[in-house]
Amino acid sequence: MIRLYEPRIDEAELVRLIRTELIPLSHTVHQHDAQTIRELPKRFRRGVTYVASLSKKSAPVAFIHFEVMGEVLYLDMMVTHPEHRNRQWGRKLIAHSEAYGQAQQCKVARLFVDQVNAKAHHLYNKLGYNTVRYLPELRCYELLKPLTPLSLPNV
Repeated sequence: MIRLYEPRIDEAELVRLIRTELIPLSHTVHQHDAQTIRELPKRFRRGVTYVASLSKKSAPVAFIHFEVMGEVLYLDMMVTHPEHRNRQWGRKLIAHSEAYGQAQQCKVARLFVDQVNAKAHHLYNKLGYNTVRYLPELRCYELLKPLTPLSLPNV
């Protein structure tokens, strides 16, 4: 099921997933960067976070965090637990995020993917995201996808 993030239930697991799955791919953040880890709860409050879980109260198996900035849906972070990959969680989370953006009149979805994360880059391309540039100083790609007027996600 896809549900809204509940800090009391979800925060510890999301931080763990970020530390073990996202940060090791990043060129700009280190796994033991205490300030980055401390700022995560504030970052979650700034936007919207959806989690995928097996039941209403179970720990997340995947999540996506995003923000609406004007007419842009900015997809900030997405992680699926390694034991739950290849079960369409990423695709479903992106569809829900895009539907949210469409409801907010966003015209485009924007994200960055680390150069070493070829699997994520491939997924985003399959979902209609186009690579617009490479940022060598960050070692990541910027991807964009036009958002059509509001329609319900196929999940």
